[in-house]
Amino acid sequence: MIPSIKRIAALLHARNLEFLRDRSTMGWNLILPVLLVFGLAFMFSGEAKPLFKVAVVTDQPIEKPLNKTLHPLLSTEHIEFYRVLDPEPIIQKVGRHQIDMLLDLRPQHERYWINSTSANGYMVERLLLANNQPVLIKQKAEGQQIRYVDWVVPGILGMNVMFSCLFGVGYVIVRYRKSGYLKRLNATPLTASEFLVAQILSRLILVVVITSAVFLGTHLSMHFVMLGSYWNLLLVLIAGTFSLIALGLIVAARVQSEEVAGGLLNFLTWPMMLVSGVWFSLEGANPWIQSLANLSPLTHMLSAARAVMLDGAGLADISNHLLILIGMGLVFVAI
Repeated sequence: MIPSIKRIAALLHARNLEFLRDRSTMGWNLILPVLLVFGLAFMFSGEAKPLFKVAVVTDQPIEKPLNKTLHPLLSTEHIEFYRVLDPEPIIQKVGRHQIDMLLDLRPQHERYWINSTSANGYMVERLLLANNQPVLIKQKAEGQQIRYVDWVVPGILGMNVMFSCLFGVGYVIVRYRKSGYLKRLNATPLTASEFLVAQILSRLILVVVITSAVFLGTHLSMHFVMLGSYWNLLLVLIAGTFSLIALGLIVAARVQSEEVAGGLLNFLTWPMMLVSGVWFSLEGANPWIQSLANLSPLTHMLSAARAVMLDGAGLADISNHLLILIGMGLVFVAI
């Protein structure tokens, strides 16, 4: 049959009217881009990115008026200084080139750590020695350099898991409702609980299998740093996937329109992708941004995965992240 322009035009007109008359859909399509623009502008605007990152152990808050009183180096421009309370976990990050230098400015502790193989560490040390009053004792932080790909691969896979879970469950169930598929299921002996369990298990198995295959395939060619147990990493993947699937079910629970579901899912995924540490570390970020990030299941999933891969963390070390992920998932399912 030859396509009819008249029929195509009529269908196009009807679809446009359907969209324009759906006020909730119109609202999401107008509000979401505005929120994203303002959010991105807030996240990435401001001063230029610092050239170096230095952690400082001190009993005093790091503020501009106090920088010179703590140490002359802290008045240097284009270096990001942030305060830490415990130097021990930071020494390992210096050894792995994640941080350029660690300064311990507490009384009776005047020391600094750098990795002698780090180019950034060398440059910061030269700046320190030019202003080394009072004198700080040099300490070496040895360790294997972490490539960006080693750090970012959990973020990329986690982002893919997030999209697969939220859209694969939330969007699809809304389509089931809109097409009348859920009504037809009411005529069968299947209960709502059985339907939910089947949905969770189906998506969980698919996501875990596909993500594991992608990780192992890329690991063979890229040789990621993997200091911990693969079984612990698998537990993190399962717990994180369950929590994200359950979050997708919240969107699917009441929404009637696929367009609104898409807007809600984008409203959830984009903030998580920005503040959960997918592409860049939140080390030294504003405390309220870090607190906001901890509300996201993706943050705990990525933190636990990186702890296993890069720090060799055991099950006890990541148990808090696993418990939070499982707890979030159960709360989402209950909602």
